[in-house]
Amino acid sequence: MAQYIGAIDQGTTSSRFIVFNRAGEIVSSAQEEHEQIYPKPGWVEHDADEIWRKTTSVIERAIAAAKMKSTDLAAIGITNQRETTVVWNRKTGKPVYNAIVWQDTRVADDVAEFSKRGGQDRYRAKTGLPLACYFSALKIRWILNNVPRLRQQAEAGDVICGTIDSFLVWKLTGGPDGGLHLTDVTNASRTQLMDLATLQWDPKILSDFGIPAQMLPKIVSSSEVYGEATHPTLQGLPIAGVLGDQQAALVGQACFKSGEAKNTYGTGCFMLMNTGTRPVLSKCGLLTTVAYRFGSEPTNYALEGSIAITGALVQWLRDNLGLIQASADIEKLATTVQDNGGVYFVPAFSGLYAPYWKDNARGVIAGLTRYANRGHIARAALEATAFQVREVVEAMTQDSGVNADVLRVDGGMVVNELLMQFQSDILSIPVVRPRVAETTALGAAYAAGLAVGFFKNTDEVAANWAMDRRWEPKMDSARRQNLYKFWKKAVQRSFDWTE
Repeated sequence: MAQYIGAIDQGTTSSRFIVFNRAGEIVSSAQEEHEQIYPKPGWVEHDADEIWRKTTSVIERAIAAAKMKSTDLAAIGITNQRETTVVWNRKTGKPVYNAIVWQDTRVADDVAEFSKRGGQDRYRAKTGLPLACYFSALKIRWILNNVPRLRQQAEAGDVICGTIDSFLVWKLTGGPDGGLHLTDVTNASRTQLMDLATLQWDPKILSDFGIPAQMLPKIVSSSEVYGEATHPTLQGLPIAGVLGDQQAALVGQACFKSGEAKNTYGTGCFMLMNTGTRPVLSKCGLLTTVAYRFGSEPTNYALEGSIAITGALVQWLRDNLGLIQASADIEKLATTVQDNGGVYFVPAFSGLYAPYWKDNARGVIAGLTRYANRGHIARAALEATAFQVREVVEAMTQDSGVNADVLRVDGGMVVNELLMQFQSDILSIPVVRPRVAETTALGAAYAAGLAVGFFKNTDEVAANWAMDRRWEPKMDSARRQNLYKFWKKAVQRSFDWTE
């Protein structure tokens, strides 16, 4: 009898495969980074074929490291970077263009043009999303309009598209030889093409964007047996769970009740609050999205605050400025100073997401004096994450009417003790880190496990959750408000930079 469940975690900067046991503990894992491609300012691309190669490599390595057979796994779940868009040839399996990443801003002019005819919120009532560079629809449209003769091939059904989950499922289940073309409701809800009420592609929106319906994957639930893997390493294993990365983290944090929320600190930062079985439309700049749908059970929805650049700012300080040698060095450098020295860093490299949705904002460092040094810039970079999270928490409180009394956190940055303490201080509530911080992969494993009976129900899943560390606020109210006031001033300086 299979004792483990496996999860592919295909993220913005790397691909991982993690094996979990029934207690939700990590048994084995492997990870490989892939190239970040920047053809022009504001453009961000990935090589989808490289992502596929790295994904298969980490699967093989993780299984080998655990000295297990693939039959020791009950099923496979998949979680993925959302909105990142791939178009590929159905017959050859080759992408027709690099994947356009969620951070990419090349369609800013299209956002402005569509917004002229009906405003930035013209599709919000149906899709829960404002017009922005972030989502998949305009990325698909750009590829169709910029790759020669592609539109004719799309209309003939020769090229298909999807988010990264669709590409991986198609490859894993046979590719050109019968590969399944599907996506789950959480990823579909990030395209700006799905009606939140019907959970189907909306014909009117497809027409507006000029996207042939035959390109798109079938929309399925987040937890069901879709088919079996044909890839040699996973031969015959059920592919049984798919969740966009942030929804997967919500499931991994066992936020199954209305009002429960989590915040994931990764390349960007994403806070989700479960709002139950009815979508709540935001009035404060948040997104309405599908949280998950398990089999034929009712769909759960969420409010989401999306922040484009958090961990990516640390990588930028490492790779572009050479300020640190490794991402983990940021905390040590930031602790060389007592405070930010009056320096504020607004990382609007891809514009500003929630709660502002300003594609024309750009990054600024404000408050520089001769006193400022490398430590102050490092500290300002970490504090930028916490300030942005506070803005999202405030918006979520306004929209939901629920005051958060604790913040559950996960993702790569939660190992940073300085950041977590400052986050608690600036929010004035406790911050709690779970024992298993890899909640994104864990959520995908839970979805797959629920589909095949590896886990009985969500109560069993919730019972696995355990606390690792808790931070309590220590900052006095006057200092908290003063720091936040200057952050707000700095944010305003980033507005309307591009024309």
